Amino acid sequence: MKEKILVIDDDTDICMLLKKYLSKNGYEVELAYTGKSALNYIESNEVDLALCDFRLPDMDGTEALKSIKSIRPNTKVIIITGYSDVKTAVQCIKMGAVEYVTKPIFHEEILHAIKKALLTKEEIPAEKPSAPTKTKSTKKNTPNTINREFVTGTSAQSKRIEQLTNLLAPTDMSVVIQGESGTGKEFIAKSIHQKSKRAEYPFVAIDCGALPKELAASELFGHIKGSFTGAVNNKVGHFEYANGGTIFLDEIGNLSYDNQVKLLRVLQERKVRKIGDNKDFDIDVRIIAASNEDLTAASKEGKFREDLFYRLNEFMVDLSPLRERKEDIEVYAKHFLNIANEELEKSIKGFEKTALYKLKNYYWHGNLRELKNVIKRAVLLSPGEYIEEIALPAEIISPTYDFTPDESDEETFSDLKSVAEAAERKAIIKVLEQVGYNKTKAANVLQIDRKTLYNKMESYQIDLKN
Repeated sequence: MKEKILVIDDDTDICMLLKKYLSKNGYEVELAYTGKSALNYIESNEVDLALCDFRLPDMDGTEALKSIKSIRPNTKVIIITGYSDVKTAVQCIKMGAVEYVTKPIFHEEILHAIKKALLTKEEIPAEKPSAPTKTKSTKKNTPNTINREFVTGTSAQSKRIEQLTNLLAPTDMSVVIQGESGTGKEFIAKSIHQKSKRAEYPFVAIDCGALPKELAASELFGHIKGSFTGAVNNKVGHFEYANGGTIFLDEIGNLSYDNQVKLLRVLQERKVRKIGDNKDFDIDVRIIAASNEDLTAASKEGKFREDLFYRLNEFMVDLSPLRERKEDIEVYAKHFLNIANEELEKSIKGFEKTALYKLKNYYWHGNLRELKNVIKRAVLLSPGEYIEEIALPAEIISPTYDFTPDESDEETFSDLKSVAEAAERKAIIKVLEQVGYNKTKAANVLQIDRKTLYNKMESYQIDLKN
């Protein structure tokens, strides 16, 4: 049976072109020109994948994504976005979208994204699979084996993370990994698992942000037939499926309070009870959790259970954003180039100097995930042996900088001059962060000379060493 794709875009030409192209490639394609009409269709029809424009006439991509996932949790969603919306598109990934693609749309790129998304359908068997035989492995996880899949940067931060994963892997300590979206939290979790004594057993990754509140307990712990409406078969939960191995709880801060309580019980007792069952069963699972928010602060503010946080946080790993470790950009760019060459059946050898310079000096809101997408797109667009600057998105070639102070600040001032000075100080700091603390670039963005910038930094006590 053909897999069904719903294209949601108010541009009728794009819709018709995509329908024609995807139909030729073996998919059943339906079209919707507004968010509302798309949701009406999804309510009454199964859809394997939704290809959704971020800017719709009646709602934006985040609202459409939330609604689609609430109606059809198993429907994969790819967001189509202009490059200026990449930062928001990355937020959509956190909310459950499997991928985003940027305009202009290239057929090969979107087809590859669709194939990849549909291949990642998670199929948990209705009945418990046989557990792997617990015999000592003759295969060793040598560094060379790991490095085929995991690349370590050359920055001090990356080397420190590598040291920590090597120290943590042989233990059974629960780990919390914190970092911005796209910094590679799941890759670090996989690296810890593959270097551990549990490497022969499952590594199960769950995006807690994509779990509907009502179904989260069933997904995590399983249920028995007839335990609730729609439970037509016994279901193995993620914890049972991961038994003996590692379970990775991504965006754990999005779990509801009730499900946090249930998770805490599992951590304390190392037992799981399926929904509708009256008996527990033992589990042996290592837990690695991840979040792009500060769970320490969230627990103190009552947004995340403090007792659960302390159970999970036997060790914390903080991942720096890519813009703070520029030495790593070339390493990862070359790694993603090799992957893109293989996936797109091309043989690009490397990067022109100007292209590499632009990559190194971009802000990378989406971190490694955004870099990977940019490289794949550049490989697709490059006719020669090397990626040139012209193959990069306009936002990277000629970046724009947002130095508007955050509106969420709660400082109060007694006079207008203090307000203006505080706003100016925050604007300078924000631009310095975005240009990698390059004062010449910051002065150009702020449209002042270097001397004026130095004077203002001294006046506002902006110390780049802190």
